[in-house]
Amino acid sequence: MRRRLLLPLLVAGLALGGSTAKALRLPSAPHCSVFPKSSPWNQRIDSLPVAGNSAQIVNSIGAGTGLHADFGSGLWEGAPIGIPITVVGRKQPRTRVSFDYADESDRGPYPIPRTVKIEGGRSSTGDRHALIVDRDACRLYELYALYPKGRGWRAGSGAIWSLRTNKLRPAGWTSADAAGLPILPGLARYDEARRGVIDHALRFTVQRTRRAYVFPARHYASNSNDPSLPPMGLRLRLKASFDVSGFPRQARIVLVALKRYGMLVADNGANWYITGAPDPRWSNDELHTLSRVKGSDFEVVSGR
Repeated sequence: MRRRLLLPLLVAGLALGGSTAKALRLPSAPHCSVFPKSSPWNQRIDSLPVAGNSAQIVNSIGAGTGLHADFGSGLWEGAPIGIPITVVGRKQPRTRVSFDYADESDRGPYPIPRTVKIEGGRSSTGDRHALIVDRDACRLYELYALYPKGRGWRAGSGAIWSLRTNKLRPAGWTSADAAGLPILPGLARYDEARRGVIDHALRFTVQRTRRAYVFPARHYASNSNDPSLPPMGLRLRLKASFDVSGFPRQARIVLVALKRYGMLVADNGANWYITGAPDPRWSNDELHTLSRVKGSDFEVVSGR
C-alpha cells in the first residue's frame, strides 16, 4: 500500500555503470521505445561494487523472506494479477483529471478510455494504478488511485512522460508511484519472457523505507531516518553466485534480469514483491518458484 507524504527534500546520488540495453519497445506500440537505451532503467549494473551497508539494508527488508512475483495469469480475488497497460492512439479523446495531490501532478489532459485497465479491476479498493501509452505520440500517462467521476475522472496523482527522453520529475515530486518514478519501465512483461530476456531493471516494494531518495527517484514517503532502511530508488541485484539453473524458464528469465539490471525500490508495500503486467500466458507455477530466492541472496549496488 502506498503512503503519500509531502516532506522536505533530501537527495542522495547514485552513478550507474556498465553497458546499456537496447531501447525496449512494446509490441502494441512498436514505434516507441520504453525510454532511451541510456535510461537508468536500461543500465546493466552487474559490474558495480557492493555498498558497504548492503547487509544492513537487506536485513531490514528481510534476509529470510522470499521473493514474490506480484503478477501472473488468471485472477486473484476476481481481478488480473499485476499492473495492466492500456495502449491508445492519437484519436483517443483527452480529458481533465481532478487530483488529490494536484500540486505534484501533471495537469494533462489524459487520454483515458472508458474501458481503461485499472490495477485490481474496476471494483478494486487498492492502489488502482492505470498506465496508458499513446502509441502515436510515444507518451506515457500514469495515474494512481484512478476512479470515474461523473463523465470524467479523479485520481490521487498523475504523471506524464515522454518515452523518448530521460527527463525526471521535479526534485521532491511524486508521480503515480511513491518514489516519483515511472512504473512502466520496471514491469516484467510476458512479451519479454517469450523472447527469452528481460533487459531492464524491475520495480519492487518494501514495507518500510527511509525518509530519503536516491537517483533516479525523486520523492520519498516515510518519516523514518533509520539508516538501515532503504531509500526510495535504491537498487539491489541478485548475487552473481546465485545458481539459477534449477529454476523453470519464466522464473529463470526474471532472475537473470535481476542479476544484470537489478531492481529499484519504488513504493511502500509487501517486502520483496516485484511487479509485472498480467498476461494469461504467464505460468503461475513457474513464477511461484521465485519464493525460493531469499532476501539474503540480494545485495545493494553502490554508486561510484
